[in-house]
Amino acid sequence: MQAEIIVSGIVQGVGFRPFVYRTATSLGLKGFVRNRSDASVQILVEGAAGKVHDFVRRLENEKPPLARIHNLAVVEKDSAEGFQQFEILSSSESRQLRGSVVSPDASICGPCTRELRESHDRRFEYFFTTCTDCGPRFTIIERLPYDRANTTMGAFGTCRHCEREYGDSLNRRFHAQTVACPECGPRAQLLDATGEPVDIDHPIAEAGILLEEGNIIAVKGNGGFHIASSTTRDEPITRLRQTKGRREKPFAVMARDVETVRSFAEVSPLEAELLTSYIKPILLLAKSRHYWLSPLISPGLHNVGVMFPYTGLHLMLFDRVKEPAFVMTSANAPGEPIIARNDDALKAMGSFVDYFLVHNREIAHRCDDSVVRLVAGEEAIIRRSRGYAPSPITVGFTSRRTVLSLGGELNVTSCILMRDKAFISQHIGDLERLETLRFLENAAKHLVDLTRAEVEVVACDLHPGFLSSRLAERLADELRCPLITVQHHQAHALSLMAEHSLDELVAVVCDGVGYGADGEAWGGEVLYSDTHGYRRVGHLEYHPMIGGDLATRYPLRMAASILRAQENLDEWLMSEAEHLPHRDVEAEVILKGLGLGRWPLTSSCGRVLDAVSALLGVCYERTYEGEPAMKLECAARGGSNVLALRPALRHGVVQTEPLVAHVFRERIRYLTRDLAYSVEEYLARSLAELAVEEASNLGCKTIGFTGGVAYNEHFVNALRSVTEAAGMRLVTNRLVPRGDGGVSFGQAIAAVHATR
Repeated sequence: MQAEIIVSGIVQGVGFRPFVYRTATSLGLKGFVRNRSDASVQILVEGAAGKVHDFVRRLENEKPPLARIHNLAVVEKDSAEGFQQFEILSSSESRQLRGSVVSPDASICGPCTRELRESHDRRFEYFFTTCTDCGPRFTIIERLPYDRANTTMGAFGTCRHCEREYGDSLNRRFHAQTVACPECGPRAQLLDATGEPVDIDHPIAEAGILLEEGNIIAVKGNGGFHIASSTTRDEPITRLRQTKGRREKPFAVMARDVETVRSFAEVSPLEAELLTSYIKPILLLAKSRHYWLSPLISPGLHNVGVMFPYTGLHLMLFDRVKEPAFVMTSANAPGEPIIARNDDALKAMGSFVDYFLVHNREIAHRCDDSVVRLVAGEEAIIRRSRGYAPSPITVGFTSRRTVLSLGGELNVTSCILMRDKAFISQHIGDLERLETLRFLENAAKHLVDLTRAEVEVVACDLHPGFLSSRLAERLADELRCPLITVQHHQAHALSLMAEHSLDELVAVVCDGVGYGADGEAWGGEVLYSDTHGYRRVGHLEYHPMIGGDLATRYPLRMAASILRAQENLDEWLMSEAEHLPHRDVEAEVILKGLGLGRWPLTSSCGRVLDAVSALLGVCYERTYEGEPAMKLECAARGGSNVLALRPALRHGVVQTEPLVAHVFRERIRYLTRDLAYSVEEYLARSLAELAVEEASNLGCKTIGFTGGVAYNEHFVNALRSVTEAAGMRLVTNRLVPRGDGGVSFGQAIAAVHATR
C-alpha cells in the first residue's frame, strides 16, 4: 500500500527528515520525505500495510526531542508507484498549509559538547559545533523552507568532511543545515576597541582571560551581542554601569556549572533542571548566605539572574580561567533592541568596551535571552524569547479568524493567533525609540511570513498614544482589516483564561499602569472576565499622581499624594527633600501641587508599593521598571505582619490610604522588613477577599492572579491561602509572561471573542 503523510508543527530544523529516513529504511519502506515551503514535511511511503501503520505510529511516538507535531494527516491508497528506495528529496515550494514554524534556537547538546572537548576530534575547540539536535534555528532563518540556502549559513560552503556527514544516514549531522567545522564554517575573531584584529591563535579562550583580568568585552552570540565582564571585580561593573546608564538595574551572569552556582546562590532540583534544559534561560535565583560575587551585580535585591553557557563559544570562555561566572548583559542602548551586527556593535560600543569577540555569521533575527523565575514552586516566565519563540501555545478553541496583535508599550511582544495556535514573537522591549518600533514591525511581519498567516483582524492596546497602537492602525489600514482595541488589564485576564481553557474567571490584575476604560491609570484591578467581555468589579483606591509621570519615577511624590491628609506631611517631605532631584524647591512644589486637584488618578498596585518603598527608605528613584516594588519585596523577606490590618473594603474599593498612613505613623516603631511584609500582606489579602466575594456572587469558582506583581511570591501565597480557604482555585500564568510580555496573547484572544 501507499500512504501520503503531511506533518505540520515544528518539524523543520529539528532533525525530523533524518528521523523519517531512518525509521522508513528500518522498516523496509520505499518512497521519499521532503520539506515544504509552508514549514510542513511531506512523506510518501510504500510497503506492507502493517509496516506503514507501524511507521505512522513511530512518527508520533519516537520523534526527535525538539520536534512538535501539531497535525499529522494520512491519506492511504491501495496502489503503489514502485519506488526503489527511500530518499530525502530537495524541498518543495508547495505552500498549502498554515501555522507551522521553524524551531526555536536550542543550546549546544551533550554529544556536541563532548566533541568540542575531545582533543582528537576534528571539531575540538570549534565554537560553532552543532548538529540536528542543537544550535541556532530561528535566529538564522531568512525564509522557508528550512534549507541551508535560506539561512545565514548559506554564506558558508561545506568541506568534503562535512558533506560526508551530511549525507550519512547514520551520522548525527545527517541533513543538518548548520553543519560546519573549522575548515569550512564561521570563524571567531578578537578585535580591539578600534575594531582592529588581535593576532592570537585562541581568541575565545583569550577573551575569557581578558574578562578575568577586568576587561569589558562585547561578545557576539546566536541572537545578538552581550556585554561581558568579571563578576568578582567591582571596577569593570562600575564602569559598565556608568557607560550603559544602568545605575541599579541588575545584570545577569553566565556561570560555568551547577556546583559553581551553588557557591553563591540557592538552587532547588527544579531550578537545576531549568538551568540545564535545552532552553537554558536566565533563571532568577535567591542569593545564598555565602554570596560572594560583586554586590554591584544586583544591588538591593535578594536574587540574581543566572544562566549557563548555551553555545560552544560561551563554554570556551571558561576554558582557561578560574572566574566562577561572567556578567552577560544584552548589548543595547537604553530603549533600543539588542545589537546584532558587527559594524553596529563597533559604532555603539567602541568607546567603552575594551575588546570585541565576534564571528562572521550574520544574525537574521535578533533574540534576547529568556528570563524565568520559580514563584511559589511554579515556573513563571518573565521574558519569553530565546528557546521559546516562536513555539506556539495551544488554546482551547478554534478561531475562525487570524489575528495579529501588537502588545502594549513595555516588554512588548507581537502575537499571531491562527485556529487553535498562538505564535508569540521573541521579546521586543520597551517602545521608547523608533528603532524598537521598527524591530516590532519587522518581527511581526516575519512571524506572519513564517506562519503564512492571512491576517484578518489587528489588535492593540486601548491607549491611543502608544506607538504599538499607532503601528496597529497603520497595519490594519494596509491589510484592510478591522482594528480591535483591548483594555490592558482585560488582556492580562484573557491570557489567563486562554492558557487554562476557562470560560470565565475573576482576575486580580496588579501592575504598574494600564490605560483604563474611564481614562484613568489602572493597575490594581479585580475583573470578571468571560468570552463576552469583562466587568470591573473592584479595584484599589484612586490616588493622584503629583507631577503625572514624574510620580512613577520619584516615588516620594506618590507617597506625598497618598499621605496628603496627614498633619505633619510638610515636615516629613522637607526632611526627605535630599532624595528629590531639585531638593527643597521640588518638595515645596509638590506640597503646593497637592491642593490643585488636577492630577491624573491611579489605582495602581505598583504605585502603592512604590510609595511605601520610598516611605521606608528602601528606594527613592525608579531607574528601571518595577525597581521600588522589587526592592520592597526584598526588604520584606523574613518579615511578619506586625500591623495586622483587616482589609478595608468600601463598595468594591480596597482602601489604601489608611494602610500607607499606618506605615507613616509606625515607621519608627517597627522594623522595615515587618512593615514591608505587612503592606504586601494587606494588599494581597484585601484583593483576594474582594475577588472571592465577587466570585461567590457570580457563581464563579476560579480566581486568577496576573500582572507584574504576580511575580511576588508573598502575594501569590497570600492570594492562594484566601482563595483555597474559600473553596476556590487560584490560577496564574505559566506559559506566557505574567507581565506585559503576555499582553499581546491576551489581546489576540480578546479580538477573537469580539469578532465572533
